Amino acid sequence: MRFKVVPPAPDSLDRVGTVHGAVPIVPDGEESCCRRLMRDADVPSQDEAKEWLTFCRALGLAEEGSRGYARVRDVDTDGDALAVRFRENVYAVEETLAVLADADGPLSTADVFDRLRDRVPAWERARSTDWAERWRERVDRILAWCVLFGLAEERDGGYVRA
Repeated sequence: MRFKVVPPAPDSLDRVGTVHGAVPIVPDGEESCCRRLMRDADVPSQDEAKEWLTFCRALGLAEEGSRGYARVRDVDTDGDALAVRFRENVYAVEETLAVLADADGPLSTADVFDRLRDRVPAWERARSTDWAERWRERVDRILAWCVLFGLAEERDGGYVRA
């Protein structure tokens, strides 16, 4: 399964470790986990805490079971391992990196989105009138995480494949 949810990228991968450490070891419900992330990892809102929980699942740092979310212990949290799981488990990352690899120079977020637009599922387009804006934001977040994981670089006002 590939996850679509991508929180805003932090300034450093240390933030991922902080959030991972705030996910409970003993499974707990979503609302309780969100409060914990807000308290222990300084996540600013419940909506962003939900994004982080889902993203932690994508990175293999958290699991969701019948009793709620729990931290995965004994998981490789170095940047390279996280980058691999990011590429494999987050929807549109591989496609974004392919767009950057095929480009002759730096691409803006808008350029990348335009090249990915036809890959947005039809049901996503039909479910809201502002789908394009939400997907531009998603592409922007994916690009920022690609930079953080060393998969892309910012150059000349755009992004290139690293």
